Amino acid sequence: MSTKPVVVYGASGYTGRLVCEYLRELNIPFVAAGRNKDRLASSMEKNVPGIETADYEIAEVEHSAEALTKLLTGSQMLINTVGPFAEFGHEAVQACLAAGCHYSDTNGEQDWMIAAQEKYGQEFANQGLLLSPGIAQMYTTGEIAAQIALEQLPGLHTLDIEVFWKGNPTLASTATILVNAAMAKAHYLEENEYVEWPADAGLYTVVVPGQHELGLALPWGGTSHPVWFKQDPRVQNVKVLGGILNPPLMNAVPQIVSAILAGVEGLELEQKLAVLHEQAGGVTPQMPPRENPRINISVDSVHASGPLGRVHTVIYGNCNYKQTGLLNAYAAQQLLGGGNRKVGFASACQAFGHQELFGVLKSFGLVQNPVITVNA
Repeated sequence: MSTKPVVVYGASGYTGRLVCEYLRELNIPFVAAGRNKDRLASSMEKNVPGIETADYEIAEVEHSAEALTKLLTGSQMLINTVGPFAEFGHEAVQACLAAGCHYSDTNGEQDWMIAAQEKYGQEFANQGLLLSPGIAQMYTTGEIAAQIALEQLPGLHTLDIEVFWKGNPTLASTATILVNAAMAKAHYLEENEYVEWPADAGLYTVVVPGQHELGLALPWGGTSHPVWFKQDPRVQNVKVLGGILNPPLMNAVPQIVSAILAGVEGLELEQKLAVLHEQAGGVTPQMPPRENPRINISVDSVHASGPLGRVHTVIYGNCNYKQTGLLNAYAAQQLLGGGNRKVGFASACQAFGHQELFGVLKSFGLVQNPVITVNA
């Protein structure tokens, strides 16, 4: 049973410890939870600046709905960083329902988003709880840019979104990418219906705002945006491409994924997942270094269009994993104070307001003012 209002599950991982760092800065007591108590304690002490001033506890917990329910009882919110979420998310969400907790996570797995909405959205709403998966820079900051674009002109119904960042994916992110590629289909939104991206879509050459060099991008599992905007009556069409501002790495991604998928073809589900996790460790063998805002930049670009108008919004930022950590900590702050605008399944922007989310990112020096171009 928890004596703190927030539980961070997977707190010893790269993203988890950043969530803890920002919970400390927002003065929110928390439980750092995961499978290994010693690893958790070491991660907090070595990787969370100022942890000695935080009000926190360490909790070792097995990954089951029963164990997580016991841990969450007495708390108000779970921030889940344990992915791939289609594989590990159900137990965490079920535990939140049993313990009466709000839920957020850092996923970008479209199949998990759709499943969570369909299976648990109404139950969370019935209990007055928020189910907000996908709070992360690669999705939420792009959604903020989209919401800013939509409020510029009436009649915009199509979103063309690009999300870019410069850095190295974590082990958890790599595992998510590989499992998602092997186990799920990616979709975009067309006339408010999910349409599958071609399986052999490959790399797209795209224009990256703010630089002369072209970029390489992928559908990136479809991303969270089509799922969120399917609920928005203003929007009928959403396509998203994402990429890392590292052309050699992006060029290698299709070959890496193809080789790994060929190696798991014909295997049973458990065998396939075991191989995918092993391969992810080979692709990303160690934790990336702490982000440097001079190097680890982000670019979120949205073209919003309608029959008689167009808006282009770009948000330039830095340190995408720090953005993710702060966004989840801010969500916790708002939920503890009753500041959420929605219950049930909702994005961060829908639950807390896109201007508010943008404001907190800017106040911590993680984004610049948006660049907005209106043609009407």
